[in-house]
Amino acid sequence: MSEEYGMHYGAEPHLFQFARELRKNMTRAERILWEHLKGKQLANLKFRRQHPMGGYIVDFYCHAKKLVIEVDGKYHEDEVQNQKDTFRDSEMERFNIKVLRFTNEEVIAETTRVLKEIKRFVNER
Repeated sequence: MSEEYGMHYGAEPHLFQFARELRKNMTRAERILWEHLKGKQLANLKFRRQHPMGGYIVDFYCHAKKLVIEVDGKYHEDEVQNQKDTFRDSEMERFNIKVLRFTNEEVIAETTRVLKEIKRFVNER
């Protein structure tokens, strides 16, 4: 990924179609978080959902703060998936993009805490 590609970091065209499909089928946790992020509700920042970046589609992205927010389901607990997530996060961080990860359960049961953590991060960045 390189900044020269803009906020999509050279994402392939097929990822844009896949992202559109993912937007139609968001998880419950993603829908809950989106209700608080859309329309610049959080710190007056624009967030995009199911955003293509490089070879990935991230759950939420704020270009102004170079922040990715991932909402992880149970399959992220799998050892192989966890290694993929770690690699993906390190690829993002090479371009000064920070990744915050929350579980579905955290977003659903502790929405206020999750939002406070996101706000704290964007205020420090």
